[in-house]
Amino acid sequence: MPEVWLGPRHRRGKGIRRSRTSEKAFLAGWEPALGLGRIPGRPDAEDSLRELRELAGGAGARIVGSLLQRSPQPDPATLLGRGKVNDLRSSAQAASADLVIFDHDLTPSQLRNLERELDLRVIDRTQLILDIFAGRARSREGQLQVELAQLTYLLPRLGGRGTELSRLGGGIGTRGPGEQQLEYDRRRLRVRIRSLRAAIDKVRSQRALHRARRRDRQFHTAALVGYTNAGKSTLFNALTASTVTTSSRLFATLDPTVRALPVESRRPVLLSDTVGFIQKLPPHLVAAFRATLEELEDASLLLHVTDASDSRHESQDAAVEALLETLCVGATPRLHLWNKIDLVDATGRKRLPTGPQDVWVSARTGEGLDVLLRRIDQSLTEDPVVEADFELSPADGESLAMLHRSGVVLSTQYEDDRVRVRARVRESLWERLKTTEEKMVLDP
Repeated sequence: MPEVWLGPRHRRGKGIRRSRTSEKAFLAGWEPALGLGRIPGRPDAEDSLRELRELAGGAGARIVGSLLQRSPQPDPATLLGRGKVNDLRSSAQAASADLVIFDHDLTPSQLRNLERELDLRVIDRTQLILDIFAGRARSREGQLQVELAQLTYLLPRLGGRGTELSRLGGGIGTRGPGEQQLEYDRRRLRVRIRSLRAAIDKVRSQRALHRARRRDRQFHTAALVGYTNAGKSTLFNALTASTVTTSSRLFATLDPTVRALPVESRRPVLLSDTVGFIQKLPPHLVAAFRATLEELEDASLLLHVTDASDSRHESQDAAVEALLETLCVGATPRLHLWNKIDLVDATGRKRLPTGPQDVWVSARTGEGLDVLLRRIDQSLTEDPVVEADFELSPADGESLAMLHRSGVVLSTQYEDDRVRVRARVRESLWERLKTTEEKMVLDP
């Protein structure tokens, strides 16, 4: 049984102590009862609970039951409402559950109220994902990013942990030693968070140097993106003859990997494998993994991998598209790879798109991989490098930073109300940022 610790981390020195006992988990979810039926592209609560079951199983928990509440509005005190909480307590106790996992982000007060009413340990979806990430991160960079996300999540919830974090035993929220201990713990967390952010900034600068070297050598980069467990790592291995770890578990791959990709034109192309996306991905987790996800900004081509055999692929693709927009790479040229095509029957194949950007592949059998390599080669020629002039507002630091990250800045002139920049960038990026007078194609 894999190790699992589904709750707040206790730090001993710089390590993280994890319990190795399997726990019985009861799942709970909430869905708005709007009477509108299922909205296309949006997951329903049953699908979300099934995904939560997979996540909990991947963390080592044994699922002993589940409960779903539908109501017009979430209850501000307990999310589910008093009556449903009583039902949940009875069902969880009858199943001898050790904890309850909610398929919803809980506020600190909801977490405190639910633990009191259920008399069981309660965690939410974000805590579960953070626990899985902590167990899968192998590189120093990944561990830093996961710990930052954990502490950012934990900081506002210290007050809801009773006496667990008070070495003097005082009650949280009252005057006396407990209140002093709480403030001491908060200060320690804030200091550690500042230290982690400084370390991650160093990682970002190192990655920026690596990207700059690749740009100087005129490397093209294609990046695999997609929902977790869509088969990205298996496809990465099939295309690059690598041995990256693959698994049917959600979030089997956290640390990014880059390998050379052989294409017919012999142009230098690199393929990167990144962390998988998921619905309801916590925003502070995206922020913590910004150093890793910035690799997508430098990609000449995105390869969106979809599990063609999964009936939920429509809502999964919508979640991926939303996150790509959040990362400001929604306009990057892309191919849509319909993976696991060997598991789709003839009727299912008729329903799959066949547009110019769609490619049917099977990483397991090799079907369609030769077509994919040709399409990648052709797509890279459609996004040449251009030399362009940009006029930016002095307040537009985001665009200036993007030019430095994703291009080669040749000159910068600061004027009273404008910043004039000349840079070599991909044409797709120029289209996004252009306020230019001229451009020159360098890589026809």
